[in-house]
Amino acid sequence: MLKKILNLVNWEVIIPYLVSLGKAIGILLIGFWGIKRMMNIMRKALQKSAISVDIIPFFISLADVALKVLLIFTVAGIVGIETTSFVAVIGAVAFSVGFALQGSLSNFAAGVIILLFRPYRVNDWIDINEKFGQVEEIQIFNTIIVTPGKKTLIIPNGQIVGNVVTNYSSKGHVRVEMEVTMAYSESYPKVEAIIRQVLENAPKVLKAPTPEVGILKYETHFIVLAVRPYVHPDHYWAVRFGVYKMIKDAFHHNDVKVSYSDGIELGDIGA
Repeated sequence: MLKKILNLVNWEVIIPYLVSLGKAIGILLIGFWGIKRMMNIMRKALQKSAISVDIIPFFISLADVALKVLLIFTVAGIVGIETTSFVAVIGAVAFSVGFALQGSLSNFAAGVIILLFRPYRVNDWIDINEKFGQVEEIQIFNTIIVTPGKKTLIIPNGQIVGNVVTNYSSKGHVRVEMEVTMAYSESYPKVEAIIRQVLENAPKVLKAPTPEVGILKYETHFIVLAVRPYVHPDHYWAVRFGVYKMIKDAFHHNDVKVSYSDGIELGDIGA
């Protein structure tokens, strides 16, 4: 009975198919083993690079899935399975999903760019579209920043990549933009010396770069002076409020007069 069955089998068709199947299984097993090894090597290489640790698992998973899909299609072709229709279906599904999620995909792509090229890092002070704050977290779709007023802003990464980003922390210091008024009757060298002494004694004001003090513009009743100390970004507001207070105290103790906007009469600055 068995002999009759074996005689009925078309060995010219079966043997090549079995050889192809064995070859496909061997390639599949070796391929999975090779992909696993490649992912371990890739993970170690990424960990030694400057890429953020937050995105390494994502890259590993993406590469792992892509290589395994490519391996399965290769093995299917070896066995003789027609893969053209599968590719067409996958392409159509990918197009539909991509069209429906084009906004999210844009933010995703922008997030990958930010995490790769790192124009800013966590804890950096940045300004995006006049939104100033400290970076709390860089996510794959959004960047979260906290303003000096402790408001949490969730900004889509697509908006960040397409606009100018000012990073105040990249140089390690930021210039505080301040303005002080001075009466026309006062001596500018005297007022400038007082302000520079304040900046010299003010805590957290950097010695280098040197603070800048100069005449900014002339108004109807007073002169506007520009006061520009340099500070570490984390000390911006502490220095801004502190220096204004110290300048007022210094003007009071040095009898510096001010001119009020409703007239030209000089008046004292109270303590």
